[in-house]
Amino acid sequence: MAIDEKAVGTLADRVLGPEHKGLPPAAWGRTVRDFLTTAPHLDDFQTPLLTLDRSVLDANSAAMGAWAADAGVRLAPHGKTTMAPKLWAEQLAAGCWGITLATGWQAQLARSFGVGRIVLANALVDPVGLAWAAAESERDPDFDFVCWVDGVETVELMDRHLRSTSGAARLRVLVELGGPRGRTGARRVEDAHAVAEAVLRSERLILTGVGGYEAALADDRGPESLATVRYYLNELARLHRELADRGRYPGAAIVTAGGSAYQDLVVEHLAGLADEHGVRGIPTTVVLRCGAYLVHDDGFYADISPMTPARSEHPLRSAMHAWARTVSRPEPELALLDAGKRDVPYDKGLPVPQYAVVRGVPVPLGADAVVSALNDQHAFLRLPGASASDLPVGSVVRLGLSHPCTAFDKWRLIPVVDDASSTRPRVVDLVETFF
Repeated sequence: MAIDEKAVGTLADRVLGPEHKGLPPAAWGRTVRDFLTTAPHLDDFQTPLLTLDRSVLDANSAAMGAWAADAGVRLAPHGKTTMAPKLWAEQLAAGCWGITLATGWQAQLARSFGVGRIVLANALVDPVGLAWAAAESERDPDFDFVCWVDGVETVELMDRHLRSTSGAARLRVLVELGGPRGRTGARRVEDAHAVAEAVLRSERLILTGVGGYEAALADDRGPESLATVRYYLNELARLHRELADRGRYPGAAIVTAGGSAYQDLVVEHLAGLADEHGVRGIPTTVVLRCGAYLVHDDGFYADISPMTPARSEHPLRSAMHAWARTVSRPEPELALLDAGKRDVPYDKGLPVPQYAVVRGVPVPLGADAVVSALNDQHAFLRLPGASASDLPVGSVVRLGLSHPCTAFDKWRLIPVVDDASSTRPRVVDLVETFF
């Protein structure tokens, strides 16, 4: 599916300045393209810094693409993870079916870069956003846009807003199924059928399938969590089959689920519904919306993902790291680093110290080294049994991170290095984000 490569290419014309955290003053006043011709290295940048690893991004993209293709499902990665059109373009070029977004504004941003197929994994009830979606769909009949509905009231409100607009475009919607104590979504299949019937009664909406988010119902891979997710996915499959059997779909259907924690279960329970050519009935596309696979992490997803070394022949690796400098050694077993809550994610686990660079030489940290807390601009690195000479002021520590969604939103421009594990990584690209 298309993206405007020319629009994405213009990001290289961005003029760099002090608003771009971590970049050296030598980059200020240059464009991204011009600065990269100087072949900068990581040690030319300031700390704190977030980086991406080019080789790992490519490997993760290939692994996930092959895994989805083998399963017979499509990928529409959740773009809100990175909000980086350059990375979206790479994902689409690698064969992704579309891009998923969470809000009307995010969809508008993606559309401004020419993304041709958008799944809005949310109900769109904002009148301004609805009017935009309808107008854009009418302006470009090739624009493939679909959003969610999870209640009769939602359907009626959307229909009323759309009927107040000047155009005649009809928006395609998926009925969202949720679960008890979950997030959004009709709580029971029976409730979801009532939502579908409301869509069929509406003038400006078209029933196009079903969807949901299984990870809202569990947060680990324990037996109880896996059973909850399996039950939910079976209910989602049942909802789709019942709608199809009752003739409720006016055309082809979409079935979508999948964060980056239980995509193996999504394939196990939903991939069999895929029938894009309608050989067995309603043409049906099964879509996974995994958002974190491209970047992955060294925390939450490293533990829960089915695509870890212990669970997969094609494991994902973390492509993101933070680099923080030791600014104080006030106690023998404590180092203060210059990265804090403004720089690194902390909502799904604190950063993990991986190694230090002392006077240009990588050195291991003790096995007990741990980041115990973050302030706005400081990390508390505990070093049991260490002395000040083990990690002198000025040393740089590489940190593993958890949860890419809350890493990217702290950075306007993220350097991409050729190999984050090399002695002196070279910066080969700069990825711009939009938050």
